[in-house]
Amino acid sequence: MIIGLTGGIATGKSTVSQIVRNQGIPIVDADIISREVVMPGKEAYEKIVSSFGAGILHEDKTINRAQLGEIIFNDAEKRSVLNNIVHPAVRKEMRLQADSYLKAGESLVIMDIPLLFESKLTHMVNRTWLVYAKPEIQLERLMLRDDFTEQQALSRIQSQMPIDEKKKLADIVIENNGSLTELESRVLQLLNDTKNRP
Repeated sequence: MIIGLTGGIATGKSTVSQIVRNQGIPIVDADIISREVVMPGKEAYEKIVSSFGAGILHEDKTINRAQLGEIIFNDAEKRSVLNNIVHPAVRKEMRLQADSYLKAGESLVIMDIPLLFESKLTHMVNRTWLVYAKPEIQLERLMLRDDFTEQQALSRIQSQMPIDEKKKLADIVIENNGSLTELESRVLQLLNDTKNRP
């Protein structure tokens, strides 16, 4: 079974990911893969350089992500070009990793996908788990974590699909409004229930 794990900014998805990883359950992490597929020598890297030119490279030939970010931030057409290169490469690699875990005999694989619903990737997983925190808790945690003003934190949160929208789409909602201990016991119970499902 493949579970798609998602959340919103500062809801605690990375914490849940770590709890799962500590149980020895394999995690396929979309963020890590999206950095790996654009490394020199990879197919997506070659396509990005031929689309955007060698000017976006550091001296060591790796992609200057900040510079590329600047280019696509203000240009929807270029952003679309980049997404059409990177997204299929990421999906392909995620599928390969998940399949290899399943072939190796793992019964449960977690795909950690921040934009699971936004990117319409639910077809890649059997069930979806959402790490949920109330919007006011999300705001408080983000301000604390990244030392943001309320306005900075709000603009980050508002750039994502609202967490209450995601809640309606998820198969399982993991409430994370309390302590780490509560979250951990919730996740362990959920893993136990999932493993014991027929």
